[in-house]
Amino acid sequence: MAVPEGHVEGVSSLNEGDSRAPAVRIGLSPETRRQMWQKLMWVGVWLAFMGAPIGDLLDGDHAMVATVLGWLGLAGFVSVYLGLVMRHTARAPGRVTLCGLLGFLAALALALSLCLGSPWLVLFVYVSVSCGATLPLALATWAILVTTATMTLIGAHVTHVGDIVPGLAIPALLGGFAMTGVRHLIRTSVELREARATVAQLAANEERLRMARDLHDLLGHSLSLITLKSELAGRMLPAHPEQAARQVADIEQVSRQALVDVRAAVSGYRRATLPAELAGARTMLSAAGIEAKVPNEAPVALPAAEEEALAWVVREAATNVVRHSGARHCTVALIELQTLDGLFLELRVQDDGPGRPGSSAPVAGNGLTGIAERLEKVSGVLETEAGRKGFTLTARIRLIPDPPEIPLVSGS
Repeated sequence: MAVPEGHVEGVSSLNEGDSRAPAVRIGLSPETRRQMWQKLMWVGVWLAFMGAPIGDLLDGDHAMVATVLGWLGLAGFVSVYLGLVMRHTARAPGRVTLCGLLGFLAALALALSLCLGSPWLVLFVYVSVSCGATLPLALATWAILVTTATMTLIGAHVTHVGDIVPGLAIPALLGGFAMTGVRHLIRTSVELREARATVAQLAANEERLRMARDLHDLLGHSLSLITLKSELAGRMLPAHPEQAARQVADIEQVSRQALVDVRAAVSGYRRATLPAELAGARTMLSAAGIEAKVPNEAPVALPAAEEEALAWVVREAATNVVRHSGARHCTVALIELQTLDGLFLELRVQDDGPGRPGSSAPVAGNGLTGIAERLEKVSGVLETEAGRKGFTLTARIRLIPDPPEIPLVSGS
């Protein structure tokens, strides 16, 4: 009998930001009917091992009352088992409720095995798996050992012990202890997801504080000066209107300069920068479960226009990797190249997804066209390559612009 390690959660490679149909995510309860059916299929596939007790009931070797009670007991066992594994990993019941449900499963397995014979011993395997999937490690260890020992003792009375150990005892032990590892993995995944959300919230709060601090430093002097000059102009009226008018003119000048400074600061915040987009790509890829190698910054200083163009390339490329590639690894590289045509900075984004059909040129109507146009404004080029081992996007800009041509002036 195979170890039913996959029955706890349907693991999907779908990421939270993907636009495709939602699937059951590890450690989370199903949110839609489709997710419920997907998870039920993952759990239900392991019920195939119920073939032994079902076959025993269909053989007709038992009395009518025993057969009816057997069907009712089996239906109750399966219902409680599915209820445990369908909801426990993401929303565990109370300790008393959990112990009661596990005790009910164990009592049913014991009663049905003693009354109906050896085909029903397989129920103890499901009891062992349920203990491993729901109980803390220390308690689960003892519960799995006691369940397996009880099954072996009962099996020794109804059949040969040599058939019990390899056929049921070993799967009960392996299945139970395997589920303790799966349960720990699920809990770790849930905690990691919560930690990522907390880190993102803290980063957003830190950015708000930084913006508030910068705006305070920027406007503090100007607003203080406006306040002082306004008070001074008020004291000069109506005795000295000409001096008050000069103060009002100064207030207007300071106000206009403050407005210019605020617009410049806001434009700087809104402008895409390469370090910020590299950090954002690293966070996005990691959150999507993609192993990412992303540098922190460019190897050389870049003019504002070239930096912004490459920043948009990084953003679009990372988004495409997350949404469309199905990749497990992604590498972002910034390389300084010296060629016969001059000095270039090359940005390369490569993933190991299944690749995309079509030509290597950007397709009109998608995000690649937009970044290709941005690169053209700074004399850059965009190249794409789809292959069996993944998809590669390369953006290249010239670091040292061509010197302006000086017309030759012929001498007289």
